[in-house]
Amino acid sequence: MEPGICYIKPEYLLTESNVNNDKPPPQSDETNKRKHEDDDDAAKQDNKRGGKKERKRGQNKNRPVFKDERYSHLCHSLLQGPGGDPCALPNCKYVHDLEGFLVAKGEDLGKECYVYKTKGYCSRGVTCRFAKAHTDAEGRNLKAPHYDEQASTTCNGISVELQVRLRKHDYDFTRSKELIKQAERIRDERKQREEQEKGTPAETPTGCAVDDSPVGRDAERKPAVDFREKLVLSPLTTVGNLPFRRICKEFGADITCGEMACAVPLLKGLTQEWALTKRHESEDIFGVQLCGNNPNVLSQAAQLMHEKAKVDYIDLNIGCPIDLIYQQGGGSALMRRTNILELTVRSCSALSESLPFTVKMRTGVYADKSVAHELLPLVEEWGASAVTLHGRSREQRYSKQANWAYIEECAAQAKHMPVIGNGDILSYEDYVERRAWAPHVSSVMIGRGALIKPWIFQEIKQKQAWQPTSTQRFELLQRYCNYGLEHWGADTKGVESTRRFLLEWQSFLYRYIPEELQQSPPQKINARPQKYRGRDEMETLMGSASANDWVKLSEMLLGPVPEGFSFVPKHKANAY
Repeated sequence: MEPGICYIKPEYLLTESNVNNDKPPPQSDETNKRKHEDDDDAAKQDNKRGGKKERKRGQNKNRPVFKDERYSHLCHSLLQGPGGDPCALPNCKYVHDLEGFLVAKGEDLGKECYVYKTKGYCSRGVTCRFAKAHTDAEGRNLKAPHYDEQASTTCNGISVELQVRLRKHDYDFTRSKELIKQAERIRDERKQREEQEKGTPAETPTGCAVDDSPVGRDAERKPAVDFREKLVLSPLTTVGNLPFRRICKEFGADITCGEMACAVPLLKGLTQEWALTKRHESEDIFGVQLCGNNPNVLSQAAQLMHEKAKVDYIDLNIGCPIDLIYQQGGGSALMRRTNILELTVRSCSALSESLPFTVKMRTGVYADKSVAHELLPLVEEWGASAVTLHGRSREQRYSKQANWAYIEECAAQAKHMPVIGNGDILSYEDYVERRAWAPHVSSVMIGRGALIKPWIFQEIKQKQAWQPTSTQRFELLQRYCNYGLEHWGADTKGVESTRRFLLEWQSFLYRYIPEELQQSPPQKINARPQKYRGRDEMETLMGSASANDWVKLSEMLLGPVPEGFSFVPKHKANAY
């Protein structure tokens, strides 16, 4: 059998005859016009490359994004319905015509509001797309008897008071500045010793300089989080949001981490960046991942997380392959800037004994020049509590299989520090195989495997495959949408945010192939399936690679899309 292909049982294969029977409905002139324009663009690109097709990689940067207009929002004075205090702002730009707003909002999407049902109160009030479930005959927003105003299922985010202090540069970062100075002193002393050793006569035995500081290889390991023998959910940009992490926790993920947050926007108090630090109460072991290119800025961001957010550990991203991050000297570029990396790890790991500082890296920047085996012992010496190693270089992205032999080579060099292996795990069999290949690896981190089948954690713990029906998979999507409405809000903006993130997730979910359809299960993460149909219409729809079919699924869950809506996944290659 040809590698890279997932072979489907003959009875589920789509042949030319049944493909013709399943022709899609005629498309509009506008759709056909757009398709021809895309084909022309692709042909031009092929000609530029001598007839070779351009490899899909990176992001679709010019994709359409839904934006609602500011004037379509209802004024906060009317959120709870008629009878409230009038708006006190003379130049308020929001809508004050309640009846007109409700007419324009359209019919409710359902009879039950998940937020009201679970919490007893929906803060979106009459703007909620399920408002009739919690408004009285006069249209006023209701509170259920069981509503607890003090209760909250999420934490973190940024307060107005902290936002003001950060924007006025009124926050005290003395602690992080002192730690940077201490790290610089340790680094300079180490370099001085290394220079002296270079001039030592040949007959004198030489070796690695021993650091006598309290921050170093022989420092006591931080006991706050035990990273050994755990299933860790990878920090995933865009798709690793709070509702998705809740799903993974329910399936057995032991440790979760927020999406990569850039240090500079955090220090500026930007609400959008602070939203990435939010944590659900089900996330019992939760970390925040920082990204940056300056040790002073990273150290200050780490101090801020320690003092103002409820986190169990802080992770430093030195593996991000995104061009913008790399070109600014952050992400995987830090693997080449060891002086900067040393100051960052030393200062952040010394921040608190109760807050472990970890590092996530790739094998290196280039495919033919791995450097992780050199960096990993240094990172341990500088005080990191754990290291996650993704078995690919920045250059490789996801185009090659993860190198677990190299992960084992690196893990074997750690003296006390746990090493977490990452890459290409999509089944219990994959997990067992990788652990056998890399016995020195303490735990496993799962990223794309969890996006394709979030029940991977359950399968590993139960040591057997789970084969959900299309009904069970649809119920999973419904649960995600409920969590999304709770997190982003049940008004129009919240519904469309939930829809967008659902579609981004579906661009990975569609890759799951039920085992009963495969000739030789389990499915491999980079194997593309032959064209197939599912055991029922819903299973066929869920396995479709067409974004139009993903939109259909979203409409079953969240109602019709807005006029003019279109969706293009963030990642061009859909993670293959």
